[in-house]
Amino acid sequence: MKNFIPATLLCDFYKVSHKDQYPKGTEVVYSTWTPRSNKYFPQANEVVTFGIQGFVKEFLIEFFNEQFFNRPKEDVVAEYKRILTHTLGAEPDTFHIEELHDLGHLPIEIKALPEGTLAPIKTPMLTVENTDSRFFWIPNYLETIISNLIWQPMTSATISYQYRKLLDEYAMKTVGHTNDVGFQGHDFSMRGMGGLDATLSSGAAHLLSFTGTDTIPAIMYHERFYNANVEKELVGASIPATEHSVMSANTSADHRDEYETFKRLITEVYPKGFVSIVSDTYDFWKVIGEVIPALKEDILKRDGKVVIRPDSGTPEDIICGKDIPEYESIVMAEEHLLNEVWEEAREANTLTELVKLYKVDGKFYTKKYEIEYQYHPENKDGVIVTPHPSEKYTPSIEELGLIEALYNIFGGTVTEKGYKVLDSHIGAIYGDSITLERARTIVERLEAKGFASINIVLGIGSYTFQYNTRDTLGFAMKATYSVVNGEEKLLFKDPKTDDGTKRSQRGRVHVSRVNGEIKFVDGLTKNTVVKTPDLLQTVFKDGQLLRDESLQEIRQRLLNN
Repeated sequence: MKNFIPATLLCDFYKVSHKDQYPKGTEVVYSTWTPRSNKYFPQANEVVTFGIQGFVKEFLIEFFNEQFFNRPKEDVVAEYKRILTHTLGAEPDTFHIEELHDLGHLPIEIKALPEGTLAPIKTPMLTVENTDSRFFWIPNYLETIISNLIWQPMTSATISYQYRKLLDEYAMKTVGHTNDVGFQGHDFSMRGMGGLDATLSSGAAHLLSFTGTDTIPAIMYHERFYNANVEKELVGASIPATEHSVMSANTSADHRDEYETFKRLITEVYPKGFVSIVSDTYDFWKVIGEVIPALKEDILKRDGKVVIRPDSGTPEDIICGKDIPEYESIVMAEEHLLNEVWEEAREANTLTELVKLYKVDGKFYTKKYEIEYQYHPENKDGVIVTPHPSEKYTPSIEELGLIEALYNIFGGTVTEKGYKVLDSHIGAIYGDSITLERARTIVERLEAKGFASINIVLGIGSYTFQYNTRDTLGFAMKATYSVVNGEEKLLFKDPKTDDGTKRSQRGRVHVSRVNGEIKFVDGLTKNTVVKTPDLLQTVFKDGQLLRDESLQEIRQRLLNN
């Protein structure tokens, strides 16, 4: 948090005037925080609760104490007055600021779902209300900063959880266990995030579902705010790895042979253990086809794993090879391909030949088609396709893809599920432009080729985590209840011009688990009795943290959902 910003002004401009706009005699304002829609992220019907404890500790306690309550009252009042006088055009009332400073703590209560809980879309995850009637203006005054600081950890935690579900699913299909999945999703996002605050909260969110990360500060975030300790538990980890500057510095524009660089790295610099080597600085397929086979014995003699890292191209094709269709027989292939060629030729109207590559029983074949365009009474399309006999074909390593090429060099094992796994001395990671859709395509194509999904580690970067907004899961904090002159009011928002997304809850809310599913009821008043236990538990009240959980507890809760 930036300490040059007054604690009283971490909000939108319009918030500073709302205290005068509420009805006279307002005593309580109660608001809820809710993911309203997954329209922009349909993969998730539930949202991972995360980031509340970190927000409370860092902002509501540490920041407010240091930058407001522990400073001289005249200073905090003067800075509030100075900024608003010269931006809103009039000297503001400061009595409420002085009154809050005299109180010495934030008079609010925050209740929230336990972190790691999966909240169904439209379920309130957090509530805020004032505990002192003089400060009814505070709950929604804090809306801006609450929204600013917790939409991203919840969104990133939800996205990483979807990656984990996908990778768990295919690990079970192709291996039979998920022991290796914790390191299969690796956070590469730091350099592309929207500042350090986003890096910390998003990187920490990723670590709920995975332990692989290159975002070092996220580990310290968990140590500071989520009771983690790297000396006693696996919070997050990585391995030594090269970058392009290293590879090019060891070669030259005129001498791009990387054999000596690879050999030095795996026999001298890292003679044992894990090392990841970026391999596409110049010619990736030359590295895989020539350099790696020449170093096979050196790699197999190491006590550890050499991880090959491509860094450009189309990830699906680099990892899995060309998406070559497979048929049950040559006859079926030729029948299907003839119709395909006919359609392509008729649409293009300029082709002279087409060559098709296909597989039958794992063997590769090519079939050539000559194409002519001429009018004929029996062929009104004017396309004549002449097929040649199918021929056996030896695919290139580029057509096979990285995983199959490495398996052909080093061999490996076959899981109980019948899928191939690379020899333990060699591995692969890809971290450029990975998305959930691409990740699914990759593991599906590996499965189709007979390879276990765990053969590849996916670097999940800012392309995944930064291409999001508060609207990705429709987060919003809205006032739903108030007390005015002793009278309870059930507040409500339901814009007629909206599609229903912005419809708010009405009144106080209660969230419970019914037959294993999380449900909520609204329309409640202060004294409404609901028989089921409320999952919304007090986290913060009157300046004090009342629930302090560990990363380990949150991970376990998420795992058990």
